[in-house]
Amino acid sequence: MNQKNSTTRTGSRFHKKRSVKAGLPPGSLVHIGEPSQEKVHISVLGYSQDGVKESHFEQVDRYLEHPCDSAVVWVNVEGVHDVELIRSLGEKHNFHPLVLEDIVNTVQRPKIEDYGDYLFIVVKMLRPTEEGSFSSEQLSIILGPDYLFTFQEGIEGDVFNPVRDRIRSGKGKICGMGADYLAYSLIDAIVDGYFSVLEVFGERIVDVEEELTLTPDQKSLHQIIIMKKEIIYLRKSVWPLREAISFMERGDSNLLHDSTRLYFRDVYDHTVQVIDTVETYRDLLSGMLDLYLSSISNRTNEVMKFLTVVGTIFLPLTFLVGVYGMNFKHMPELEWPNGYFILWGLMIAMALLMVVYFRKKRWL
Repeated sequence: MNQKNSTTRTGSRFHKKRSVKAGLPPGSLVHIGEPSQEKVHISVLGYSQDGVKESHFEQVDRYLEHPCDSAVVWVNVEGVHDVELIRSLGEKHNFHPLVLEDIVNTVQRPKIEDYGDYLFIVVKMLRPTEEGSFSSEQLSIILGPDYLFTFQEGIEGDVFNPVRDRIRSGKGKICGMGADYLAYSLIDAIVDGYFSVLEVFGERIVDVEEELTLTPDQKSLHQIIIMKKEIIYLRKSVWPLREAISFMERGDSNLLHDSTRLYFRDVYDHTVQVIDTVETYRDLLSGMLDLYLSSISNRTNEVMKFLTVVGTIFLPLTFLVGVYGMNFKHMPELEWPNGYFILWGLMIAMALLMVVYFRKKRWL
């Protein structure tokens, strides 16, 4: 799929309208997210220890006509804007209408729900961008006994190529494990992607902090506000994920084997590390905003101090000029032959003495 995210503003990237569903009954399929005219792409990857089968479809009918009989089947759907296609898939595989409703609603909170025959998982897939920010895409996962469905919004690319390469090459233990291990591999790849996003985010924080130290301006303030919005979105994406992974590690679902729960424990540890980093960056951004305000205040104080010193130096000089600028006829100094030069010498001496005094006091 070559659907580009056309949203440019940070606020609209992370906030999508949900009012279109107001008043509709539960289970109503209404797409909430970036509109698209692209075709939905369905890829099927079936594998076992005997081999790998891979197919690609752009029509749901063609997909339904070619079922895969491998030990584990991974069906990846790129694009959830085609509501009728999602409905057809759901009816074919007996997915609950509430699950289908959550799939086409791309503003879901990360979560996990147990429907008995399958688990429904929602996570946020984040990837760094060339501009130093990150893109966000909702990933819905349906985990069954021997199959796994993933539904992506349709944004170009994902973080699953290493998993696909391991399946195609037959390397590692993934081809000898079940669908639950495939779910672990995908979620692990998503959490690893969080670290990449946080590394880029940390570099941005360092750059803005240097700007604040040297030349704080409106551009720096704008960057801080943007990053505060982004860190809030990161926090909302990671904190609920910890609860979902904790369920997969300690829950009692028969779809998750004990051997796989050990791996989910490792993902849980990584998620906690991501949360710690997010909280650290959040505190740093709050401190940077205070630093910006302090820098602006200090710069204002320096300017005011300079103007005050200059005004103080010129105050007695202005007094002398004002006195001898009066139009009285009988002023003794007006008859002095060297009065003009004496006045200049007096003013220069006073100015120099005040400069020396201010430097001694370290006011200059």
